[in-house]
Amino acid sequence: MSRFARASHVIWHCQYHVVWVPKYRYRVLQGPVGKEIYNCIMVFCQQLGCEVVELNVQSDHIHMLVKVPPKLSISKLMGVLKGRSAIRIFSAFPFLRKKPYWGNHFWASGYCVDTVGLNGEMIQKYVKFQEKEELHQEQLQLEPRSGPSRKGR
Repeated sequence: MSRFARASHVIWHCQYHVVWVPKYRYRVLQGPVGKEIYNCIMVFCQQLGCEVVELNVQSDHIHMLVKVPPKLSISKLMGVLKGRSAIRIFSAFPFLRKKPYWGNHFWASGYCVDTVGLNGEMIQKYVKFQEKEELHQEQLQLEPRSGPSRKGR
């Protein structure tokens, strides 16, 4: 099976690794809010003809590996995902709109995007297992260090 997709006058393989965060990077993408965001992304990508290869919704950011047809720009995709998901989240969870720090914006204004070439499989694994690695790193930072105290210096 070829990695290329076909349209009427083009064969293509346009894959992007995208990362974006909620406003102020608040940890709100968990529980029912996180599940709703996950569902929104899957539905809106499908409506636009995109294929989500890997998606990881963490409490304070999202990693996505997505195939985007060449007729659709990545900025258009992100505008739809962030705009329509924010509307959906605010209507499904009205308590979020009432927080004084949100205003009318759920997402931070920017995003990070990287094109995926031959290292696509490596990036897919990174997106899939990145949360587990972050938790491992946090645990390492929380463990007390053994050895002499630095107080007397």
